[in-house]
Amino acid sequence: MNDFIHGFFYPPSCIKLFFSHPRLILYSIVPMVINLIIYGTIFFYVYDWLTGKTSDLLPYGTEGILIEFIRYFIKIFSFLLVLLICYFAFVIFGGIISAPFNEKISKYIEEEIYSIKIENNLSVLKDAFMSVKQELKKLLFYFSIIIPLLLIDFIPMIGSVIAFVFGSLFSFFYNALDYMDYPLTRRLAGFRSKLKIIASKKNLSLGFGCVAFLLTFIPVINVILNPLLVVSGTSLFYSKGYDKEII
Repeated sequence: MNDFIHGFFYPPSCIKLFFSHPRLILYSIVPMVINLIIYGTIFFYVYDWLTGKTSDLLPYGTEGILIEFIRYFIKIFSFLLVLLICYFAFVIFGGIISAPFNEKISKYIEEEIYSIKIENNLSVLKDAFMSVKQELKKLLFYFSIIIPLLLIDFIPMIGSVIAFVFGSLFSFFYNALDYMDYPLTRRLAGFRSKLKIIASKKNLSLGFGCVAFLLTFIPVINVILNPLLVVSGTSLFYSKGYDKEII
């Protein structure tokens, strides 16, 4: 449990790195702006479409306490649904678009904070391509688990409980993998090896993944704090000896 708590509160301890290394802020600006545009556009149009459909079903002028209650319930449900859609959009598009920038941030932490320099002799273009390729692999892994869990959710009564518990634990694990993947990829670790390494410090990984999941679910905050999660994921990877697990 101590490891879980330590992992959960690890990202705030890394905020100071942005002040002591201003270059991290510069590296973060471009992906933040791009993701804000994507996230904001998706959120605005999807929410506008859903509320429009709600107005068609329950046009204003229809009176009654029950009607008003249904109207507010649908608005809240629509907002939560948009958050879920935007989260998946952020996981898919945000991860792919941010990959080369996040790689640069992670590499800076690796070299400047931990004095570790890994030469892969790849050109800038090939390095960016490899980052995007790894993101696509992670997404394939993510949806291969999430989609069956969503289907299980339709099973009456027990389905929702199973989907919630295992879905939450998997999301925590996946987010830990996601933000510690950059140093693993630079070390040319295979995907199965990555899973074993993240699982080798289960409680620590789940604690970090839990806070990462919560932060990536909050609109706007997820975009702003994404670079912090990359920094803290890389820092956690080296400070807690995940790199020693690589064979």
